[in-house]
Amino acid sequence: MASAGKIRLLHKLPTRRLFAKASKNSVSASSVCQQNNQLHTSQPLASLYGGRHTVTFMPGDGVGPELMGHIKEVFRFAGAPVDFEEIDFSSNNSTDADMDNAMLAIKRNGIAIKGNRETNFDTPGFKSRNVQLRTELDLFANVLWCKSIDGVKTRHDNIDIIIIRENTEGEYKNLEHENVSGVVESLKIITADASRRIAKYAFDFATKHGRKKVTAIHKANIMKLGDGLFLKCCKEVSELYPDIQYDSMIVDNCSMQLVSKPQQFDVMVMPNLYGNIISNIGAGLVGGPGVVPGMNVGTDYAVFESGCRNTGKHIAGKNIANPTGMLLAGVDLLVYLGLEQHAGLIQDSVINTISQKEYQTPDLGGQATSTEVVQAIIDDIKFKTQERYGNKYKKSHS
Repeated sequence: MASAGKIRLLHKLPTRRLFAKASKNSVSASSVCQQNNQLHTSQPLASLYGGRHTVTFMPGDGVGPELMGHIKEVFRFAGAPVDFEEIDFSSNNSTDADMDNAMLAIKRNGIAIKGNRETNFDTPGFKSRNVQLRTELDLFANVLWCKSIDGVKTRHDNIDIIIIRENTEGEYKNLEHENVSGVVESLKIITADASRRIAKYAFDFATKHGRKKVTAIHKANIMKLGDGLFLKCCKEVSELYPDIQYDSMIVDNCSMQLVSKPQQFDVMVMPNLYGNIISNIGAGLVGGPGVVPGMNVGTDYAVFESGCRNTGKHIAGKNIANPTGMLLAGVDLLVYLGLEQHAGLIQDSVINTISQKEYQTPDLGGQATSTEVVQAIIDDIKFKTQERYGNKYKKSHS
């Protein structure tokens, strides 16, 4: 397959404490890990269990099980030293004991990859298990990297936006009640601590990756106390980073600016609900929910998933779901574990494949099936690995 270019950037995320000490005999990262034409290297992290990492594996609902199955396949052919502990996180298993089991598995392994779980919005008292997972593990930052892909036709080109969303409070606190019949009060919680924390994460991210600007998204013209506090905290944090340009934008104007001139944005930071909306717009700009991965990171744990958190139940079982976003979530997971060479190999093969029209699924205007795309990715991985390791690879995968 012809090379499609290095269009997506691997990035080092906050590592779990168990892997804090790096090996002195580090190896240079894959050449795909580039930012502003500079090679970013990081040292491999100390592994548990005989050099292999254990990752909690949660297929979820809709297209989740089929897409997650592709991750196992691709990891195997790339030789990634990862073992999966599979946990049923579907809406079929909805008891508190099931949720406790899932949480325990993530806490045990420190890292997870998941398909989305469907949330029932017809039952007033039902609370989202997805939100519960993020808040109980204190996964305070949700990050989407929306970047144009060569060969994927979209309305705008040259998009490269980081969307950073506060993940634990705002309207997602689930604090609602009916005062009197027909009158519902829903509380939005904004705290200075959480606002400063996500603002600092955004500026640290921008600094680490050579980005030039951070934009805070808000609605402080209407919610003067809540969003006003968020905006004030972002401004205070920005003063600690004089080399990073800071500005702010009202969320409705931001939505319009995104669809008219998205190239003006670099790193964006925002409260929870706005992040949900802006993330979906950002994904739509670069090809849709099938091509963008997402990550939820905290001090101790990380959970990786598709960027738009869509179950895709209407296409489940049809073999047409785009595997790109979920596979790139797997790439981010490998980077988090310090396995950047494996991450680079998979990323390069995914992008080489999806950039070709014959391997684009219906959501991108193509006719390829999910399994055809994944097989092409595996074939590309085989080709690259055989070139590098020769007969040794053939024997281990025969």
